[in-house]
Amino acid sequence: MDAAANTTKRSWIYAKMPAGIWYKRRQWVGYGLLALFILIPFIKIGQYPLLMLNVVSRKFAVFGMLFYPQDLYLFVFGMLIAMIGIVFITAKFGRVWCGWACPQTVFMELIFRRIEYWIEGDWTQQRKLNEGPDTDERAWKKFFKHSIFLLISFLISNLFLAYVIGVDELWQIISEPIAAHTVGFVSLLVFTAVFYSVFAHLREIVCITICPYGRLQSVLVDDSTKTVAYDYQRGEPRGKVRKVATEAKGDCLDCKLCVHVCPTGIDIRNGLQLECVNCTACIDACDAVMDKLQKPIGLIGFYSANELETGVRTEKKSNRRLWAYAAVLVVLTSVFAALMINRSPIDGRLLRAKGSSYQKREDNTVSNLYTLELTNKSGNAIPFTLRSEDEKMKVQVINHIDMLASDGTAMMSFFLISPKANIKTYKTDVKLQLVSNGEVVKTMKTTFVAPIANAVTKQ
Repeated sequence: MDAAANTTKRSWIYAKMPAGIWYKRRQWVGYGLLALFILIPFIKIGQYPLLMLNVVSRKFAVFGMLFYPQDLYLFVFGMLIAMIGIVFITAKFGRVWCGWACPQTVFMELIFRRIEYWIEGDWTQQRKLNEGPDTDERAWKKFFKHSIFLLISFLISNLFLAYVIGVDELWQIISEPIAAHTVGFVSLLVFTAVFYSVFAHLREIVCITICPYGRLQSVLVDDSTKTVAYDYQRGEPRGKVRKVATEAKGDCLDCKLCVHVCPTGIDIRNGLQLECVNCTACIDACDAVMDKLQKPIGLIGFYSANELETGVRTEKKSNRRLWAYAAVLVVLTSVFAALMINRSPIDGRLLRAKGSSYQKREDNTVSNLYTLELTNKSGNAIPFTLRSEDEKMKVQVINHIDMLASDGTAMMSFFLISPKANIKTYKTDVKLQLVSNGEVVKTMKTTFVAPIANAVTKQ
């Protein structure tokens, strides 16, 4: 019973502190991304944030442009472009997104784990501390570390909420009494608990088990994908350095440093694995050993399966899948750009008035009643007028509105009036135009119903 329980118990990973040229490059990329993560909610273009995903109010801002649920098709295209882009990068370089740009990895490796190194020491000292006796020193270190983890998790939850509701509304939650923003305050506490659990306890489980992207890696990579890999032809068979060589040995000393530095606890020498996030820590560790032995570096590096098998370090044949991904990416980006260019600053929802039919008038005209809901997505106040594309039809507004406020909505009711002589069919397709400053900013379609002119009426 105890043996079975021990086999299923999680084995805590103690990762050795990485060092080397690849780690320095990853720090430059990671700290740059951290700066972007922190600054983006505070940057405004015009009066809207650079990025805001306000699912509560159903308003989304991207590059200072405001989007509403009516713009869902644009969101779908944007998500498809991002997804195909990540697929393209994965097919070319493996799971490099996870090890270099994923917020989970950036915060974990460049903030939380470095605090852990600072308080508890390197991996061997952490192991001794956790497996050693309960002492006052251990208790204080744990208390200090987890207090800082909670504080940073709280700051990250504030940052996350700034992306959702915007900096201005977040400041109201922070500065005003808790009773005035109970939901917002509870949200901060919930997000804090989630982030603390992720960075203090779950850690690599997020990358290995929870995140679906890692599971997709096996179907996205192929034999021409360059990923962090061990050159088994050069490294095998493994063996220690001896003054007198008794048998042929590979360059791998079996020092296991590549395993000790791995944040997901794998042995890169076992081949391509789903758990590998291409963080390159094992490359730095192996290159340092090769330098000391005055052997060529690169026993672990970015290689494709074809390169490792043939020993040739350049791919001569082109990868058709990459070209296909690139073509799809170009097409989607082109369509998305065209949709953005032609996007109207005003969104209109035009409906015939419920329960109404046509109305005959004494001046030999027929009218239909409509309702029009307008939403201003431009970020500026917009003057407008409503007119029919058919000059013979007139628009008679019941509640006159000629200005849409910034980020405002308006509901209008109006009659569309047509001379009887102009009517040829019972249902006629008509187009209505919203005109602002002499330009047509929105064209809407509807139907106009009326009795056919000169029709014979049965007695």
